[in-house]
Amino acid sequence: MPPVIDARDLTKRYGSVLAVDRACFSIEPGRIVGLIGPNGAGKTSILRAVLGLTRYEGNLRVLGRDPWRERAALMREAAFIPDVAVLPGWLRIDRAVDFVAAIHPHFRRERCRAMLAKTQIPLDRRVRELSKGLRTQVHLALAMGIDARLLVLDEPTIGLDLLARRAFYDALVEDFMDESRTILVTTHQVEEVEKLLTDVLFVNRGRIVLDGPIESLARRYAALSVDPARLAEARALGPFYERRTPGRTVLYYEDADRAALAALGDLQVPDVADLFVAKLSGGA
Repeated sequence: MPPVIDARDLTKRYGSVLAVDRACFSIEPGRIVGLIGPNGAGKTSILRAVLGLTRYEGNLRVLGRDPWRERAALMREAAFIPDVAVLPGWLRIDRAVDFVAAIHPHFRRERCRAMLAKTQIPLDRRVRELSKGLRTQVHLALAMGIDARLLVLDEPTIGLDLLARRAFYDALVEDFMDESRTILVTTHQVEEVEKLLTDVLFVNRGRIVLDGPIESLARRYAALSVDPARLAEARALGPFYERRTPGRTVLYYEDADRAALAALGDLQVPDVADLFVAKLSGGA
């Protein structure tokens, strides 16, 4: 089965600013991929290219199509949830459901209404009568009601409290995700989504600095906590980043001799959030 997204030397410039620098990555069907990077790293530019919202250099295929030239066909099989909901304030919730059902051939009204029922938002309320968090939940329900092969989420849970964020991510897995669908998500709440992800793409200064399935991270990377007496030995093994903790130092390694590391201290697999900080601070 061909990749859902296949990018080769994807490049985006805004005048003299190089926002995306020859990015190469491939996303297979049935995966939940985290596109993770600091502000200004190029995440939004990559998403805009994937969705056919901006011209780009290089080669990019999304669901087998050129997103810039075939955007209308692409968006019949894709859905996008941006970081800012844009529903007009005068619109009633039930009318919003009717509108999306009328314009999108793959909208599943029943799934959308089931998600709205979980929020307990009355369908006769207008958007302006809802809090920011509830407006976001309406927007999410409408987008996730689309029976899409690709769902693109750009900071999807901004404005939601902890319970609502958990409910949203649970709904992604239980009500939307299956082996034929793919999700690409950007978020600053790495700790909250890392158990959901199957793959990660770390981007910094427009370049992909880490690309791979979550299960491969345990084989490639290690975090070693050592006391001061073993620090010089640990540094001799070539860490790419280190940080201080009370009374100890944690050092991060890629493709290192695990037996040699384990002899020096407490060896662990770094979580995605810690690895993100380590790669962007010392290894990118």
